Amino acid sequence: MSWLPRARRGLAAGLAVPLVLAAGCAGGASGASDADGEPVKIGFIAGLTGIYQTVGEDMVDGFQLYLDLHGGQLGGHPAELVVADEGAGELAQPAAQRLIREDRVQALAGIVGGGSYAAVAPLVGEHKIPLVGSNGRPNLEPDQVEWLWHTSFISDEPGQAIAQHVLDNVDGPVYAIGPDYQGGHDELRGFVDTFSELGGELANPDGETKWTPFPDTTDFVPFLNEIAQTDAEAVYTFYAGAAAIDFVTQYAQSEVSDLPLYGAFLTEGAVLGAQGEAAEGVWNVLNYSPDLDNAANREFVAEWSARHDRTPTTFAMASWDAALVLDRAIAAIDGDVTPAAINEAIGGLGQIDSPRGPWQFSAQTHAPIQRWYLRVVARDGSELTNVLVEDLATIGE
Repeated sequence: MSWLPRARRGLAAGLAVPLVLAAGCAGGASGASDADGEPVKIGFIAGLTGIYQTVGEDMVDGFQLYLDLHGGQLGGHPAELVVADEGAGELAQPAAQRLIREDRVQALAGIVGGGSYAAVAPLVGEHKIPLVGSNGRPNLEPDQVEWLWHTSFISDEPGQAIAQHVLDNVDGPVYAIGPDYQGGHDELRGFVDTFSELGGELANPDGETKWTPFPDTTDFVPFLNEIAQTDAEAVYTFYAGAAAIDFVTQYAQSEVSDLPLYGAFLTEGAVLGAQGEAAEGVWNVLNYSPDLDNAANREFVAEWSARHDRTPTTFAMASWDAALVLDRAIAAIDGDVTPAAINEAIGGLGQIDSPRGPWQFSAQTHAPIQRWYLRVVARDGSELTNVLVEDLATIGE
């Protein structure tokens, strides 16, 4: 491909809450929605303010798009979507409490942050409400996931998927750096542990990942200067939202700008436009790419593009899939649509025909068994975009 030589050295505001789709009151957490037209009430938690606002906006819009294209229904029932803000994580638990206790939703969906997910999970188990998450989730034990489902990924998995490729293509040690919070710990652990098990060497002087304070770090220059003092031949990281913009733009202006930069979600979504030319040549691992050639993705991209002036993201795709999962599960229920009935039906769904390609829930983790992809930021005409390079690995158990 013509853009590969331009890759780095060494390697080929506010969000309007969606309109309620159906009038009336749902049956509540212990109630039911019947076939006579009583709406199913879904609570959707996302970052509507703060550092992950653009991610939250994509998630809400992805779920809403599915509803719009299916007559505002899930499983043949009118659907009422109640959206709540998790902020940077501090609002997640009270938001879930309101949705469960006051709005009396029959299921929850969404959630941007791994820390938010961990805060909400105990409430889900306590009230026996299914949660269909649609962004990164911490790894949990099988006995913890009875009411927890996931249409996106477990946060260790991106790093696990790309570790072999980095080992095969970088001639020397790799520097690992990321944000000091739950999601960052999970993302970097997946790469560092797998890379080390495969025989890779870290360039970090103490052999441990370098953590940057979250969400306070906006000046990455001191950390980049530290990398320049090592024998690193590449850098691996995870940042999203505003932090991804700051890191990538400052990286391109730093002493290590000639080192290949690998990341999970680093250039995904609206951040790429803000990063501009600084992002060209950045490699990233993801479970989705808009240029995947399958029927489900062609439909998804066409419908998204007809409504939005931005590229569809994995955040939007996974939230579309969350709506799809709830749609199929509710349709399979013979009787009242209670939270328990939804939860049981999700467990029996089997393969999901998704824009990312077919996937299914793992019986152990309740997260997708799915394929991961390598992408690189390159020019498509006058625009920069994440271009699909190759399949990496299928992960899940």
